[in-house]
Amino acid sequence: MKHAAGTLLFIARFAILGLAMAFVVGLFWPGSGERLRQRFGLAPFSTATLGQHQPGRGPVSYADAVAAAAPSVVNIYANKIVTEQAVRMYDNPVLQQLFGGQPTTFQHREQTLGSGVIVSAQDQGYVLTNNHVIAHAADIQVLLYDGRIAKATLVGADEESDLAVLKIDASNLPVIQMAGQQPLRPGDVVLAIGNPLGLNQTVTMGIVSAIGRQLNSSSAEDFIQTDAAINLGNSGGALVNAEGQLVGINTLLIGKAAGAEGIGFAIPVTTAKKVLDQIIATGHVVRGWIGADYAFVPVAADSGLPAAARGAQVTTVYPGSPAAQAGIQPRDILLRIGTDDILDPADLRRREAALKPGSKVQISGLRNGNPFHLEVTLAQRPAMSANALPDR
Repeated sequence: MKHAAGTLLFIARFAILGLAMAFVVGLFWPGSGERLRQRFGLAPFSTATLGQHQPGRGPVSYADAVAAAAPSVVNIYANKIVTEQAVRMYDNPVLQQLFGGQPTTFQHREQTLGSGVIVSAQDQGYVLTNNHVIAHAADIQVLLYDGRIAKATLVGADEESDLAVLKIDASNLPVIQMAGQQPLRPGDVVLAIGNPLGLNQTVTMGIVSAIGRQLNSSSAEDFIQTDAAINLGNSGGALVNAEGQLVGINTLLIGKAAGAEGIGFAIPVTTAKKVLDQIIATGHVVRGWIGADYAFVPVAADSGLPAAARGAQVTTVYPGSPAAQAGIQPRDILLRIGTDDILDPADLRRREAALKPGSKVQISGLRNGNPFHLEVTLAQRPAMSANALPDR
């Protein structure tokens, strides 16, 4: 036992002596340890690995994601000539007393602030933004990340999805990377980058609160809901994931005037990409239309079925529409379009909008409990204005 204790004491003394020497060497020659690692062929130690993303753990910083996405986000200044009604008063007090004022109009210039995202640098750069940012603008200026100012021309706009495509003539444009097919999930971290209230290149962070939000019962579009702060001027800016990839176009918010806090919405990148491609190709967006309105399938309280059964119930059939010509009737329950099952009314609207006008599709459903199959030739969806929300 005495021999073993002596051996342990001997080892402990040398260990303490070694640590003391290492401390002195590190204090007076800080780079010596790294040089020794390189001499013996060992991998250099880097604190950067501490900030790398690991499954189940968030990164220490999102600076890399912002650095990747921010150069592609631009500020948009849309100048509009606004005409307003007024009353012109006479200079002569007697005439003013006799005749009062004379109705007239006057024009003045207003500037709308917004954001945009550079999505293509081929030939001339294409910038994706919101339609309400540039609507009725007489002149559109784009401020790039590097300080350059470019005049923009409108390629086309889609009021229903509230998207517009601009073209700028500039070189060396940074193009944002779009997210892949992996779906967003509630709880995913997202960053909103834009020009809120004229404060250039502002970044706010939040999570995906929900997906597939339907804000207009008659629209085919859906939205990403997020609690990342979106303010006036953020419209048209980028919503990116923790990798700096574009997942949505910031569009609107429900503000404190409505008693809301942290409720903003963005157009999913998949929807934005479809609109972008169509506008570049044709200058406008074409959607298929069956010609009916839908609601959720009603389920009796004592049926034992879930509150919202799959499918969509027809509430209105427009006269002369493809639905009317095919024989679809109100109260019909539509279960299938083509080879795809219908999940709910919003799903049906998205699927019919994705079909080309003039194409034929078979629709299956139930009428008074009896199955039916009809062939519908789709028409082009009529122009439809998106409903405005508070603080949009």
